[in-house]
Amino acid sequence: MVRKSGSTKLKRQKAPKFWDIKRKSSQFILSPRPGPYSKTKCYPLGIVLRDILHLSSTASETKQILNSGQIMVDRVVRRDMRFGVGLMDIIEITTSKKAYRLIPKGLELLNPVETKENMSKLVKITSKTTIKGGKIQYGFHDGKSLISDNGDISVGDVCLVTLPDLKIDQHIKFDTGCFVLVIQGENAGKIGRVEEIKNGMFSLPKRVVLTFDEKTVELPVELIMPVGVDKPVLEVLVIE
Repeated sequence: MVRKSGSTKLKRQKAPKFWDIKRKSSQFILSPRPGPYSKTKCYPLGIVLRDILHLSSTASETKQILNSGQIMVDRVVRRDMRFGVGLMDIIEITTSKKAYRLIPKGLELLNPVETKENMSKLVKITSKTTIKGGKIQYGFHDGKSLISDNGDISVGDVCLVTLPDLKIDQHIKFDTGCFVLVIQGENAGKIGRVEEIKNGMFSLPKRVVLTFDEKTVELPVELIMPVGVDKPVLEVLVIE
């Protein structure tokens, strides 16, 4: 029988650096299945439940939890241990009615969702295509897509959508003065304000100059995500 995908195992020492796991407890760890995210930008759902939320202690217990339909990702029941979860995804435990948003914030990766925000998600526009009928198809950072009549949204902008129907509630334009979240690198989790946007060149990507914690940094636009105009639109991102 032909294998559907690559190996299900991954050496712990070779796991992405942002994974919050014990590197020397055993040789192998679960590998994420090919899906909406690349392997370097997501967690396998089983690892989140066992190693971060500590809902189980073994792979067998994790399978039982998933097979019982207790876990939803973005309001959809998921039963695959290797299903990849990434930035802004919402993991819900139906039995305890607890929800967590996967987002870097300080030393935390999973942040509790205390309000009805478990029905909302920020998605970054990564592609924009005109299709049959003159409609626009937008591709999001999490692999989802949406067909719309609204052509005013640009690649790099962010939309606040409702789950699971992906209805656009708010459009956040990537522009000077907006608030952004740093999603990768040593400054991951920081919220800053955009001071300047620099166009890319042949050997240099498009960059953004932003300020936070009384300092100014310059980062490629791939490492940031707009989260609000006057203030972040999600409670968990509001600067205290």
